[in-house]
Amino acid sequence: MIVYTLDLIGVAVFGISGALAAGRKSLDLLGVVVIAVVTAIGGGTFRDVLLGRHPVFWVADPNYLVVIIVAALATVAYTRFRRPPRNTLVIADALGLGLFAVGGAQITEGLGHSGLIIVLMGTITGVAGGVIRDVLSAEIPLILRRGNIYATAAIAGTSAYLWLGMAGVATQTAALLGMAIVVGLRLAAILWDLQLPVFTLKDG
Repeated sequence: MIVYTLDLIGVAVFGISGALAAGRKSLDLLGVVVIAVVTAIGGGTFRDVLLGRHPVFWVADPNYLVVIIVAALATVAYTRFRRPPRNTLVIADALGLGLFAVGGAQITEGLGHSGLIIVLMGTITGVAGGVIRDVLSAEIPLILRRGNIYATAAIAGTSAYLWLGMAGVATQTAALLGMAIVVGLRLAAILWDLQLPVFTLKDG
């Protein structure tokens, strides 16, 4: 039940993120819904295909699509009357990243996979939807921007979730702490312009 609730919250938050990204590109309502949907289900779909989960989560439970569409249209309605804060897209994306990364890790863990696969699938769940959103919005994906702490935050949070679980911390507490690490790292990176070291080869 906890995983399901986190999944619904995650798709709603990523749906908002997608709608805001579509609004910045002045897309019509259909475009807004399309971007919101692919942002919210992209990572989980990729995860389910790689793990052989059939049908994928949103086909098995169309409530996910309903939540995404409602979140996207509610965002459109809200922005018609009030301008969202400047960093709303960044915050929504960070929250979605945290929710989806740890939620994806929990699903993979439940299937009995090893720690490395759990971290990898959690990270894919968190970042793949944003990659699709950015590509469709004609933006350089966040995970490809130089030194950007994005996928790194998902890796850190899902790893912490695993380590806490192995240390005997309750699953719910470990999940919440893992999410907090993902969101905290992502927002700290934006706030203080934290970057990963950049590898450069010099000619000659």
